[in-house]
Amino acid sequence: MPKYLISFEKGAMDHIAEEDWPEVGKAAHAVCQEAKDAGVFVFAGGLSYDDGDVEHAVVATDGMVTDGPYPESKELIGGFMIVDVPTREEALKWAAKNAAACRCAQDIRKFMYDPEMD
Repeated sequence: MPKYLISFEKGAMDHIAEEDWPEVGKAAHAVCQEAKDAGVFVFAGGLSYDDGDVEHAVVATDGMVTDGPYPESKELIGGFMIVDVPTREEALKWAAKNAAACRCAQDIRKFMYDPEMD
């Protein structure tokens, strides 16, 4: 089955009040559990940008590592979920559940199929 990346940009949840975060977290975990129960869950998580780690690293083709802050113009992923579903319509249903739980719009992208990775 095709796999889909369901994601939202860093900062998309900034409008959520501090006191609402436990409820949002509970709702997001419930969507993940529902996806697990349905057998379509692959992986999910939020990305850390402000925990004291190096904010950005680029590894060049020669192996050289460059650390530094993220460019202001670069779109960053704030969180994501990967589902393995038969159709785009099914992925859109999971994205709608994520949007409601996380209180922000979700982006859907289909992974390219590579038979050698199955």
